[in-house]
Amino acid sequence: MRRGDPSETPPTFDDAFACRLEDLFKWRRDVRRFKPDPVSIALIEELVAIAALAPSVGNSQPWRFVSVETEARRLAVIDNFTACNDAALKCYEGERAALYARLKLAGLREAPVHLAVFCDHATPAGAGLGRRTMPEALDYSVVAAIHTLWLAARARGLGVGWVSIIDPKALAETLAAPPAWKLVAYLCIGIPQEEHQDPELERQHWQAHLDENERLLRV
Repeated sequence: MRRGDPSETPPTFDDAFACRLEDLFKWRRDVRRFKPDPVSIALIEELVAIAALAPSVGNSQPWRFVSVETEARRLAVIDNFTACNDAALKCYEGERAALYARLKLAGLREAPVHLAVFCDHATPAGAGLGRRTMPEALDYSVVAAIHTLWLAARARGLGVGWVSIIDPKALAETLAAPPAWKLVAYLCIGIPQEEHQDPELERQHWQAHLDENERLLRV
């Protein structure tokens, strides 16, 4: 994806576009249930190019997207998740444990696309600008790229699921990632089986929406 000509006239985003953009935010969901339909690698490459439009501290662009395609590596990731999920279940008791056991927390077997997203902590890009006092801004930059990809995927009819119940060190070894690469996210991508505006964890009564977090705090 080529950057625009600096002399190009910037677009006007009218009220209708703003409303549609808000709809995109509302309908972006963490998807766990996917159809088996394949997704072209060309589309994934397009999404990664859009993700690279995200802002980054010092223009460091530290995101590294890895498409996990070999069966052996996918099975190793599934085993990784299963072990971590079983361990997490033991942290809950009573009704909370029963609810946790019923939740679908990954779509690793169904999703046609697995995408590991790393932060390259050894990148020379940006020359360290903006990271002296907040080095974690490098990881935050990768999160911004992930969210950009997520919205772009949703706009193209794809769902994304972020799998966080996973051992990042073991996963990095599975993918033979360079030592300086830190895992930020493991994403499942595909066509959703169903569409919902409300998050699944709200529908399953795990955590209600917190209205108070919508308020602006002024100090």
